[in-house]
Amino acid sequence: MTSTVIPPFANNLPVKIRFGEGMGATLPAAIAELGTDRVFLMVDEGIEVHNPAVAALLADLASADGLTFVRFEKPAGEPTIAMIDDAIAALAASGAGVVVALGGGSVIDTAKAARLGAQLGVTFREFISGPPTYPVPTVPLIAMPTSAGTGSEVSGGAVVSDPESGRKAGIANANLRAQIALVDPLLTYSMPPSMTANTGIDALAQAIAGMVAKCRTPIGDAIALEAIRMMTPGIVAAYRDGTDAAARAAMSCGSMMAGLTMNISDCTAEHSLGQAIGGMKHVPHGLTIGLVLVETLERERQHVPEQLERVADAMGEPDDGSKDGSRAVRAVQRVLAQLDFPVLGSLGITNADIDELSDLALADFFITQSPVPWSKAEVVAAFSSALALTSR
Repeated sequence: MTSTVIPPFANNLPVKIRFGEGMGATLPAAIAELGTDRVFLMVDEGIEVHNPAVAALLADLASADGLTFVRFEKPAGEPTIAMIDDAIAALAASGAGVVVALGGGSVIDTAKAARLGAQLGVTFREFISGPPTYPVPTVPLIAMPTSAGTGSEVSGGAVVSDPESGRKAGIANANLRAQIALVDPLLTYSMPPSMTANTGIDALAQAIAGMVAKCRTPIGDAIALEAIRMMTPGIVAAYRDGTDAAARAAMSCGSMMAGLTMNISDCTAEHSLGQAIGGMKHVPHGLTIGLVLVETLERERQHVPEQLERVADAMGEPDDGSKDGSRAVRAVQRVLAQLDFPVLGSLGITNADIDELSDLALADFFITQSPVPWSKAEVVAAFSSALALTSR
C-alpha cells in the first residue's frame, strides 16, 4: 500500500446548522436566542405567491408575540450592485438587531453583502473599489434557504453581478457567514423542475469540485463524498417529483453539505467557466455550471483521476477497471441527460464568443484552485466542446 503524509490544514466553520422538516417554525426561537426583537426580513419578491410553505411561515410570523419585522423584497434575478445598495440603505435605516434571509441563494448572498455594507457605511461599489475589509459582524444573520443549490446558508461567499461590465464579482470571507442556518426541506417543495435541476446541479458540482481542488482537505473530502452520495439519486428524483420527501431532504441536506465543502475546499474551473457565461448572458448561476461541468471534469481527470474515481464510487457508477476518472464523467453525463439539461448553444452563444468567454474565465479566482493551472487553449477547448453539443 502506498501512503502519503497528510499535509497540514485548518478549517473554521462556526455556523449553527439546524436541519429537518418543520425547522422553519423554529425561527422565532432562533431570533430570541440572539437577544433581539427587531428583524430585518429579506425575501424573494412575491415569494408567498409561488411558495405555499413560506406563505404559511410568514403568516405565523406575523402573529408572533414580541417581534417586529421590517420586510425587504429582493427583486427577481441574481444579485446586482444596485440591488445590494438598495438593501444596504434599507438595512441601515431599519434599526434591526438581526437579519433573516429567507429565499434562494441570491437572497442569502444579497443579505451577506448588505449586512457588510451597512456595517461599514459604504455602497457595494465603494466596497469593491478599494482594499476589502471584513469586520466581525455586529448584526447576526439567520439564513433560511428555499432552494437546494448554492449552500449559501453555510458559506462565506457571495456572488454579485455588474450588468454595466457584464461580469460577476465574488466576495468571500469567514465573517460573511450566517450565524444560524435553518434548513427546512419543506421550503423547497415549490421549486419547479427547471429550478430543481439548475440549483441541484450547482450543488453537485460544488461537492465534486471539493474533491478536485488543490486546497482540499480530508474533512472536505468526507463531507463532499457523502453529499455526492445523497444528491446523485436525489436530484433526479426531485426533478421528476417535487413532492418526493426523501429526494427533497437529500437535496436540502446534500446542498448544505456541498456549501460546507466549498468553504473547506473550494470550487474550481467549472465555476469560472460558468460565471463567464452568466456574466455574458445573465442566466441562472446553476444553469451555467451544468453547461460546462462535463467538459471541465474531462480535463481535470487527466490530472487527478484517483480523486474522480472516488467521486464515481460515491455516484454509484460501476467499476470498469479503467482507473482514469472517466466513470465520474460518464455518471455526470447521465445525470444531466436525466435532467433534460440544456446545452450551451441554447443560450445563443456562438464560436465568436469563445475567446471573450475564455478570457473572463481565466480572470476568475476559482480556476486558480484547479489542481494544475489551465491554459487558454484548454479553456477554449472546453467551451468549444460544450458548444458542439446539440443534445444530452
